[in-house]
Amino acid sequence: MTAVLDGAPVATRDAGRRSSWAAALALALFEARRLLLTLPVLLAFALYVGWIVWRTPDFQDGYPALQDADRAGQTTLLLVGMAVLVCVNQAVLRAKRRDTERHFAVLVLPRSWRTAAHALSLVPVVLLTAVCALAQFGWSALRSGAVGSGSPGELLVGPLTVLLFGALGVLLARLVASPIAAPLITVLLVLMLFVAGGFPAGDGERGLRWLAPVVTEASSQTLPAALLDRPAAWHALYLAGFALTLALLAVLAGGGRGWMLTAATAGAAALAVTGGVLQCAPVGADTKAARERASVSPEKDQTCVRHGSSTYCAFPEWTARTESWADVVHDVQSSAGGTARTQPLVVRQRIDARHGLTGDAALEPSMTPHQVTVGTAWGGNRVPEFSAAVAAVLVAGDEKAAGSLCDGRMVTVMWLALNRLPDPMTSLRDVRLDDSVSGSAIVLSPTNPMSMTAGQTDVVRELLGRPAGEIAPRVTAHWAELTTPKVTTARVAKLLGVAAPKAADRCE
Repeated sequence: MTAVLDGAPVATRDAGRRSSWAAALALALFEARRLLLTLPVLLAFALYVGWIVWRTPDFQDGYPALQDADRAGQTTLLLVGMAVLVCVNQAVLRAKRRDTERHFAVLVLPRSWRTAAHALSLVPVVLLTAVCALAQFGWSALRSGAVGSGSPGELLVGPLTVLLFGALGVLLARLVASPIAAPLITVLLVLMLFVAGGFPAGDGERGLRWLAPVVTEASSQTLPAALLDRPAAWHALYLAGFALTLALLAVLAGGGRGWMLTAATAGAAALAVTGGVLQCAPVGADTKAARERASVSPEKDQTCVRHGSSTYCAFPEWTARTESWADVVHDVQSSAGGTARTQPLVVRQRIDARHGLTGDAALEPSMTPHQVTVGTAWGGNRVPEFSAAVAAVLVAGDEKAAGSLCDGRMVTVMWLALNRLPDPMTSLRDVRLDDSVSGSAIVLSPTNPMSMTAGQTDVVRELLGRPAGEIAPRVTAHWAELTTPKVTTARVAKLLGVAAPKAADRCE
């Protein structure tokens, strides 16, 4: 009899614990469904999906580098996180707002278990966020022009940020029982992340800025994946540990007790601190050395292939793109005359990676004869820019000399560069800094820009308005004079059969 009486309380406690778990899961499922259907969350996801559909197909002009695509949607997911923060906070406060909190005292779920259920209700919205992030990345990864490789750590940042904001909303409800606290915190986050620029930058790449949920980069350049050295995995650990810590603190604030809960909170905090410290560590010496080598001596890391008579050297991730570069070179040389028509070129991919993604320095032009620089981006405006660089090297001999062209040879360069592109006039607009087709302008290229006078622009515009078959024979016949230093724009216009410009040549 004694054994029976001693065992009964244990069985009762086990049954009560199982009932609490079942009730907590049921409440979590109910709150999860309700959270997903709240208007702010639905609107945030609608805006995010719309942004994916609108921007992702044209990301990096359809030639995406996956080491950039994996973090392309992180900032936008902050909107989803803020919507979840406000909505889950209001869900936790619903009982107080409707004056039903006292009725829960007679139910199987104490306040701490209800808090845990609200924290668990974040799981479906986080999983949905992960699906959206993977869909966005997969859209880019499946493009035929995609290069490089993505980082799982970067892909986890978006979902973990939503989890972090949601856990903050639950904790805030248990600490401040006011419905305006979450909106005020959201406004503060917006000011801190977007207006004030987030956390201090530290050494430029690392430092305290990595304590922010999402870390953006100022540079628009694309680097080989091995040179990025973003501590994405440590940042994901930091976010996961931080979110779990906030959720467990919310349970403690809701009345949770026990050594297991305390130990779990301490363990989660340890994960957050570990990830936070390691992600802020300075960039390693090996990475700095690799960046220096890729910037100063790219030939040591590149693979070279031949297409036709020219050689194309690229970092391993971009070797598949050499065929596209070769097509542009072929089109430009097909319109040239003299020895330029068959001149072997070396097209070399060049970057300045010495400052990682915090710098965006211009590349110095090469003085190596018949070498043309190409960057890591492609498609869109990059095509006419590269085409102009090829034409300039064929006419001037090297990139350094091409940067100082200011006579009639610029007309020859621009016609060679643009006449065989699908839409020459649009390409003329795209390759000029001010997006114009009249007046003087700066002509963009992978290295130093070139310049066109108003008179040269008038002649080029008239040439591009005529059939290429009409101009090409004149270019071939008069190639030597068209590429002679100090030839005037008026003389070039006469040789090519168009009206001479009214304005005299003047370098600007």
